[in-house]
Amino acid sequence: MSNLVLLFLCLVIGVVLRNSGRMPDNAHVTINAFIIHVSLPALTLLQIHNVILQPALMYSVAMPWLLFSGGAAFFWFLAKALRLSPATTGALMLSGGLANTSFVGLPMIETFYGREGMAIGILIDQFGTYLVLSTLGIVVASIYSTGATSAREIVKRIVTFPPFLALLLAVVLMRLDYPAWFSDVLRRLGDTLSPLALVSVGLQLRLGQLQGNRLSLALGLAFKLLLAPLALALLYVGLLGATGRIVQITLFEAAMGPQIGGAIVGMQIPIEAGRVFRRDAGQRSDMKPATIPN
Repeated sequence: MSNLVLLFLCLVIGVVLRNSGRMPDNAHVTINAFIIHVSLPALTLLQIHNVILQPALMYSVAMPWLLFSGGAAFFWFLAKALRLSPATTGALMLSGGLANTSFVGLPMIETFYGREGMAIGILIDQFGTYLVLSTLGIVVASIYSTGATSAREIVKRIVTFPPFLALLLAVVLMRLDYPAWFSDVLRRLGDTLSPLALVSVGLQLRLGQLQGNRLSLALGLAFKLLLAPLALALLYVGLLGATGRIVQITLFEAAMGPQIGGAIVGMQIPIEAGRVFRRDAGQRSDMKPATIPN
């Protein structure tokens, strides 16, 4: 119960701080940078260290790739039928095809499944969502924008992303025992992720930007929150017969809302495209190049 209260309280705190004017408009940039460079790497080093690798985790890693591929196909056909603009199509693919598996997903997993379930969420986020965003996501952004991103830049973003480096280090150190003091330090730093992430979401929440984007919002949310999780559940449970806690958490993550941290995790949409995305999909605050940390 306390985790659930903390979840909503931190979200409200972010909204109140933004509306009060006591925080600068770009305060979330600093908070996000701390999460990316400190909180998430610490949590990754702590949680992945004790994870037991098993075949069922393949369902978790594959989920974001299936989600994005299905979303890209769905919105491509929808754009043809409804004659949506390229900017709207690209925005829908990037938001409706990516789940918020870190800033909202990890706190939600901790709330409903406990701290031990967060290792699965981290694997989904790093080997799934982040890699999808850094590869297929950048390709889609380049296709539907006026700019282009080289393969070298994509690779550079992946191999220099702090949580991804922490994930690789955690895998290397799995056979070693952490000293008690080191685990305690990692735990204390990792504990900052959930409250800070939700405060950041609250700081970026601007419901006024929904005006004029209701059709795009309805299409994106209908796929992300209803059609995609249902299709994945039918595939995993109905067709493949997968069961167990890992599959439950995987489908739980698939049902998270659209990706808010797209810009935060390094999707460098060209400035020209960023302006178009903000006009056609203003509700998606993650599509702002100015908020992307290097």
